Amino acid sequence: MHSMIPAPGAFLAGVAIFLIVVWDAFEAIILPRRVTRTFRLTRVFYRTTWRSWKFFAHRLSNRKTREALLGFFGPMSLLLLIIVWAVGLVLGFALMQYGAGSAINVSVPGSHPGFWTDLYLSGTTFFTLGLGDVVPRSHLARVLVVAEGGFGFGFLAAIIGYLPTTYSSFSKREVDISLLDSRAGTPPTAAELLRRHSYDGGLEALRDLLKDWEHWSAELMESHLSYPVLAFFRSQHDNQSWIASLTAILDVCALLKVGIEGACERQADLTFAIARHAVVDLSQVFGTEPRRLTHERLTSEDLRRIRDTLAQEGLKLHDGEEADAKLANLRNMYEPYIHSLASYLAQGLPPWIPQKKGKDNWQTTAWGEAAGLVEKKVETTAGDDHF
Repeated sequence: MHSMIPAPGAFLAGVAIFLIVVWDAFEAIILPRRVTRTFRLTRVFYRTTWRSWKFFAHRLSNRKTREALLGFFGPMSLLLLIIVWAVGLVLGFALMQYGAGSAINVSVPGSHPGFWTDLYLSGTTFFTLGLGDVVPRSHLARVLVVAEGGFGFGFLAAIIGYLPTTYSSFSKREVDISLLDSRAGTPPTAAELLRRHSYDGGLEALRDLLKDWEHWSAELMESHLSYPVLAFFRSQHDNQSWIASLTAILDVCALLKVGIEGACERQADLTFAIARHAVVDLSQVFGTEPRRLTHERLTSEDLRRIRDTLAQEGLKLHDGEEADAKLANLRNMYEPYIHSLASYLAQGLPPWIPQKKGKDNWQTTAWGEAAGLVEKKVETTAGDDHF
């Protein structure tokens, strides 16, 4: 039969597809380090799907609907990538069977050996169905079936272990972001975080907070370099994000490094270093070259307001041309990188000071006006806005 004629080209194509998929899945799931190779199946997949998804989302005028759609991308893309890997492996083994001459026996009446039967055999073998209606009859065909069954079982096992690890890293990332809500406002801002730590003993609490965020930044860098898909997972609230929180912490560290009397400058140095390291490395992973902001995040008027408000709370931020120049240099070390990264991920950067008086997320509810009346009775120093 014509289907029995060997097709070396198909066999080599199947081997190539198999190697590309297996190596790509190994790098994405198992290899705990950043991959610098230019061409990767996962990288092509995410660049193509994310650009299309983001383009469609930006056509929506309603902000909440747009944010909800963007929030679906992370989990859905992960499932789609697994499907792409599975389809690639099934197709690769089918091409190898076909290239080996479709050496199979078919017990179903009317069916004959050929590529589509090879594809069916590959699918049932990969997913370990073991139906038995198509069986190999040559030594090479048997070897391919056994090898595919082993890889299919191993692939499914790796995926079962991969998904909990991914969601565990996501949950750990979000805990400190949620805790920042009552400490720095919503969205978090550097000025509000400093103001809320102006009480007696507040600077010690601020030192502990920055130490926690030093560890958080290191964990963020490690987890997101190993599993870049986590960067597409968005926070529970649309006015919170890991990029906004990280930016606010960098802003706070920059102010502390400029100088606030009695503040934790050394801890600010350490937290700033690892947070900036995380931003730069993630920019390299996603290929987002640093670029200047299209608007000024911190105007001279806003900086003056920050100094005046902090002074009223007993925190004196160093003033003068030298201090302003130092702050500008520090901002230039991270703002171009995180701006480019935020633009790529369709997330916004927080301001330096609250733009308007409002409630933190913990003070609000979606239960309607009745609940809103109760909320108005809640009084808290953390929710006051002095800006």
